[in-house]
Amino acid sequence: MELAEANQLLDPGYLDFESGYKRLSDGQLHVANWTTMFGCAGHMVEWWFDFLETTEQYRWWHPKDHVWCEWIDEVGSRNFIGGTHHVHEYIGGVLQKLRIHFRDPAEYLDVSRFSEAGVTAAVCARVGPLGSSIWAGHLIHLCRDTDYGCEMRSRFWLGDFDPPELAPDAESRRRLFPDSAGEGLVKHCHEEMSYLAEFLPRLHAENEPSTV
Repeated sequence: MELAEANQLLDPGYLDFESGYKRLSDGQLHVANWTTMFGCAGHMVEWWFDFLETTEQYRWWHPKDHVWCEWIDEVGSRNFIGGTHHVHEYIGGVLQKLRIHFRDPAEYLDVSRFSEAGVTAAVCARVGPLGSSIWAGHLIHLCRDTDYGCEMRSRFWLGDFDPPELAPDAESRRRLFPDSAGEGLVKHCHEEMSYLAEFLPRLHAENEPSTV
């Protein structure tokens, strides 16, 4: 699925590809992950991105892979959209230093379809290497509430560069994002969202008891 086709995630049911990684025709790496989050709800997931501030909290999210974080232009606003998260984290055993700029879901998806599609949370971002002006990928996390909690469907597109001349052809995108990057990201994403599901209901109830 190309990024331009992301609205397929708003169709009823599931797609044929919900977990794993695939190479797109233009050389980009498309990564999918599906996480069952017992006892959680979509609004809790969006609340977590608003709540998350310190490195200590970031490490709760993945005690092994998450190393350090800071926010730019966001701390204290309780609105992560528009903020940039600087992180150091291991993905596939390799330390990645990244900046993640959270964007309005309307830049990626037809938000008018969210209610009908049962979408209760949408987290979207542009991703690039820390300490540079380069963008290299995109991420979307979508939640749908269920009778057991919620399910998160995560998608990543790796190799969509800005400026585009950094990877002008499919071969350069394959070289910069080999299949091992997809394998590592599937594992990392599933683990971090599973960790989140373990503590999020309790954390949310402690801090927002009136909105449980």
